[in-house]
Amino acid sequence: MVQKQKPPSAASEPKRRGRPRAYEPDVALGKALDLFRRQGFAATSLDDLSEATGMNRPSLYGAFGDKRELYIKSYRRYREEARAAMVEIFRQEMPVRRRLERIYAAALNIYLSGENGPRGCFTVVTAGSEAVSDPEIRGMVLEGLNELDKAFANCFRRARENGELPASADPVALAQIASATVHTIAIRSRARVARKELEAIVKGAIDVMVGPHG
Repeated sequence: MVQKQKPPSAASEPKRRGRPRAYEPDVALGKALDLFRRQGFAATSLDDLSEATGMNRPSLYGAFGDKRELYIKSYRRYREEARAAMVEIFRQEMPVRRRLERIYAAALNIYLSGENGPRGCFTVVTAGSEAVSDPEIRGMVLEGLNELDKAFANCFRRARENGELPASADPVALAQIASATVHTIAIRSRARVARKELEAIVKGAIDVMVGPHG
């Protein structure tokens, strides 16, 4: 006679391995981005990143790779967010002066943000330094700079076609001035120059590019 086997008790069941993630990747990446923006690549340690994200080193590596890979992912995230803040302003129809005012206002909102003080621009303040020795980061920096130049050039080209600028206006040269203005307010914002002073710089640059406001 075959005896019925008793069902295994809970105590005899094999233990499940592993555990659900105790972090959200997007949130952790945002924390890493904030830290890299404040401290740069070299000054940010794995211990700093672990503390900021709430993840231990193995978890960090498993989710994002090594510190360099996490830095690059953070830079990509920054560029995506900055692009999202600007793209509609570049696309919408509006007078060139108003478009430039809105672009620079959006840039200042980004550069002056941060719980521990203004963080400036990731590209100008930190990625530009790493671009010296890292070809991949250098390529990303150049791509971002060229993208901004082209967006501004299209802006000035449309303004010339609409009669807001003289036929002799050079959209490419004006775009380089416009981009240079972005870079200078990024650096000055990191140095905690007051927004009012930065807005005065912006106004002067716009007057140079499109003429004094009538």
